[in-house]
Amino acid sequence: MRDLEPAVRGIRHEGGALGFAPVRPVVVALLLVALLALGRPALAAFEVNERGWEGTSELLELARAKLGRERVQIVATLDYEALAPADGLLILHPEVDLEYEEVSAFLRAGGRVAVLDDYGTGDRLLARFKIHRVRAPLRPAESLRDSPELAIALPAVQRVAGHEQGRHPIVADVQKLVTNHPTALSHPNLTPVLEIPALGEPNATLAVTGIIVKRGRLFAMGDASAVINLMLRYPGNRAFATGLIDYLVEDDLWGRRGGKLYVVTNRFRQRGHFGGETTLAGEVRAQLEGIAETLGDVHNGGLPESLVTLLAVLTALGAMAWVGVVAARPYRRSTPRYAAQTPLVAQGGAAGRAAVLAAGTTHRALVVLELKSALEEGLCERLRLPPTTRGRLLLAEVERRKLLGRASFEKLARMMADMGSAEDRIAASQAPRVSVAEVQRMHRDMLEALADIDRALETRR
Repeated sequence: MRDLEPAVRGIRHEGGALGFAPVRPVVVALLLVALLALGRPALAAFEVNERGWEGTSELLELARAKLGRERVQIVATLDYEALAPADGLLILHPEVDLEYEEVSAFLRAGGRVAVLDDYGTGDRLLARFKIHRVRAPLRPAESLRDSPELAIALPAVQRVAGHEQGRHPIVADVQKLVTNHPTALSHPNLTPVLEIPALGEPNATLAVTGIIVKRGRLFAMGDASAVINLMLRYPGNRAFATGLIDYLVEDDLWGRRGGKLYVVTNRFRQRGHFGGETTLAGEVRAQLEGIAETLGDVHNGGLPESLVTLLAVLTALGAMAWVGVVAARPYRRSTPRYAAQTPLVAQGGAAGRAAVLAAGTTHRALVVLELKSALEEGLCERLRLPPTTRGRLLLAEVERRKLLGRASFEKLARMMADMGSAEDRIAASQAPRVSVAEVQRMHRDMLEALADIDRALETRR
């Protein structure tokens, strides 16, 4: 297997778009001024204002049609102090750590929260309620276009004497729901709402719900993409979205609700305390969030004219100083090209490949793809499978031979799913966010998994 340790350790930062050359400091300063003055954030997947196939504008229209525009609040900052027990909170694919204390207090007061998330940070909040992510079935009983990533989910029901029982109101009108790269959920005692039937393995729970501390209700689902514009063209997905909207604001046994529906997506801000209670840590956090919000307002609305002029003058002076320094710098004697040493990045073989991956301008996602290729190559070699075998087939073979324990296998499955997701986003020209810690964790987990498989194979010889 290829030795990727130098590449993993050598990464320092994202380095911008793939393949960009280093940029002069003066150009960077000019670009920053232009972005601060005129820039606008690009819309991302799951955004309610995005009318493309991966946005959720149709979900917003459904909510407004059922509840009215005044009862549907699309917010970029989730103010817990503004929430009332009669309100509902819909969280789509969060990319920030949700405040467990505030969400828990909201639920205890009778609020309702729905977290639709597959690969975001929602699992950290759900874990506090003993809801954990597990892999979706590798062989779903039914899928769209025979793709396990587009598995068909069904309402979780029981049949007694030929009669259906246990269907949750959220899926009252749902016959089938088409998923989109889902993850499954596990919980010891919450009510299953949707499940993915599987062949040769246990059925997987896609969505659960339950009462939290007698009054509040929490709904969790392992597929945020089920409600994007593209998926709402399927009748079951649209019926599910309608049922979920009703569920979040409908009346409860303890009284009439009729509150507002708050919707947040992706990377939103959080502030305030539910019920108005404050702590020292909360005050510090609120101050930091206020600073971040001010910077965001500057980004959206632009800088004051006087400040823009000052920055332009300072940038011009800096450019003049840089030109003067460069112009006065003596030329160094150049080494003839035929006598110059060939840099590592221009060499072939493992050394050249490692140098390219370790370069500061190389996107970390390329290292993830290299790790994925190395992992699949290592598994094919150990399992004596054709070198073209990939992904789920490798996982299925590892599981069939029982070469890993349950915990190790699930870790391997999650890692391969993360690698596959990164590969899909790169193929779609959407460079994923990958941190140094994530790359190092994947590398470490990959080596551990291959070592465990080696030990299992050695024991059976």
